[in-house]
Amino acid sequence: MRVMAQMAMVMNLDKCIGCHTCSVTCKQAWTNRPGTEYVWFNNVETRPGLGYPRRYEDQDEWEGGWVLNRRGNLTLRAGGRLKKLANIFVNPKMPSIQDYYEPWTYDYETLLNAPAQQHFPVARPFSLISGKQMNVSWSANWDDDLGGSKETAHQDVMLKGISDKVKFEFEQTFMFYLPRICEHCLNPSCAASCPSGAIYKRSEDGIVLVDQDKCRGWRMCISGCPYKKVYFNHKTGKAEKCTFCFPRIEVGIPTVCSETCVGRLRYIGLMLYDADRVLEAASTPDDEDLYEAQRSVFLDPHDPAVVREAERAGIPGDWITAAQRSPVYKLINDYRVALPLHPEYRTMPMVWYIPPLSPVVDIIKDTGHDGEDRDNLFAAIDTLRIPVEYLANLFTAGDPKPVTGVLRKLAAMRSYMRDINLGRDPDESIPEGVGMDPEAMYEMYRLLALAKYAERYVIPTAHSEDAHRLEELATDCAVGDYSDDMGAFGEGSGVLPTVAQENFAMLKARQTADTLVGGGSKSGRVNLLNWDGKGMPEGMFPGAGSADVSPTDEAAQIRDPQPGADLGDPR
Repeated sequence: MRVMAQMAMVMNLDKCIGCHTCSVTCKQAWTNRPGTEYVWFNNVETRPGLGYPRRYEDQDEWEGGWVLNRRGNLTLRAGGRLKKLANIFVNPKMPSIQDYYEPWTYDYETLLNAPAQQHFPVARPFSLISGKQMNVSWSANWDDDLGGSKETAHQDVMLKGISDKVKFEFEQTFMFYLPRICEHCLNPSCAASCPSGAIYKRSEDGIVLVDQDKCRGWRMCISGCPYKKVYFNHKTGKAEKCTFCFPRIEVGIPTVCSETCVGRLRYIGLMLYDADRVLEAASTPDDEDLYEAQRSVFLDPHDPAVVREAERAGIPGDWITAAQRSPVYKLINDYRVALPLHPEYRTMPMVWYIPPLSPVVDIIKDTGHDGEDRDNLFAAIDTLRIPVEYLANLFTAGDPKPVTGVLRKLAAMRSYMRDINLGRDPDESIPEGVGMDPEAMYEMYRLLALAKYAERYVIPTAHSEDAHRLEELATDCAVGDYSDDMGAFGEGSGVLPTVAQENFAMLKARQTADTLVGGGSKSGRVNLLNWDGKGMPEGMFPGAGSADVSPTDEAAQIRDPQPGADLGDPR
């Protein structure tokens, strides 16, 4: 048993209202730079729908994730090293900008500065890539609130085999929201696909990152990720992805998407797992068994044997305590109401979901029956407007039994807690009917409905002894290594800048100019930005006047004496 720690997240889809606050705040925090206009580390999809990028779940097309070969060994669906080497310069299995969307802005100047006229001025959309006028035909959530369902939702890959159970007439259809970030998998196929070894999984907390210094822009990671959560920055020529807000996590603060979530649907905690069993679990022959196989990899942080092995592996004591208090572990292993997204990709994802139940209550009420009654709720689960088979295709590789079990627990919790909240004697047979005891059901209710900030986010801080190692893992944005000269074929050729070209050129011109921006000369001033901290830079002290040797020259002589020079009395 080799114990390792992994930061993980659970999202309660019953509480997501589709406000996209998480997407917007993540965008502002991480992807508001040139080259990332189309990039959404966090996006909220309406289901049924095509997702982002379009039909990303069709692995017959994109060949992401892992599969078992004829000998039962795990191999990349897109092929091994030889196939990647053959396609290294032309990657055929990568979404185009049309599968994402062509980012645009609006001609606000015309709208704001147009003179008085008979017709109201219009701000036309213009492409942020070509700068030309365009017609908006797709975006990151074109299916929002089923807005495009008539034309697109029937192409949802998850409807395969159950299309007869889903109706798109307004009064019969369904929808729910699915927020997505990088899964920070235990067995990441993006890392295995990278020819440069630029994608790595941090050993201390399992967060998957891209080393910007090593990335060479092969984009094999985009093809290898089945969730399509790795993006290409066409300005820097590098791959980028969700970082799980690791600078915040290291100081015990939740991710930006979690912090700003209006519905408080996200939970973050630490999981302990057996690294020696990851490959075995990911190689489970039957796709429908992968959910339980991954659950078996997680270790009980209360087990004394696990605690001893964790300490032996160098996991700090406060991290072990955090794992014992982890809300994620409770939702996944104790209460068993959280499920992984597409376990059939065999990447062992670490962002799990509690499937939605909300519509069932309203449907029962519409029939004139008690929407909170246990018997009514259990009977209605089999006839949900959201077919259980659809949820199973998302979370359990098509096996409806775990999904039905989760929905029954959520329904039982509602029925059980209603009696308590109305002052009636609780019926203990309700939790027993779904394999839970009353105390556990009450604690699950508190965690899902009433949990405070410190209960939803149990995040241990990084230790000072790891500071230098964490610093070495970080990568700089080496502005000085890039030239302001572009290649013969424009911005897309030659050496690409890592910051906005005009900003870099302006700063360089300002630092090398002889005059100040506000007027006056730079003579006699010291540019400390270019000083390496050694000796005394020229201009730090005024000239010595009539003295034969200036302080600067004297300092230079002391620092670099000529051979045989008499430095005088050392006192």
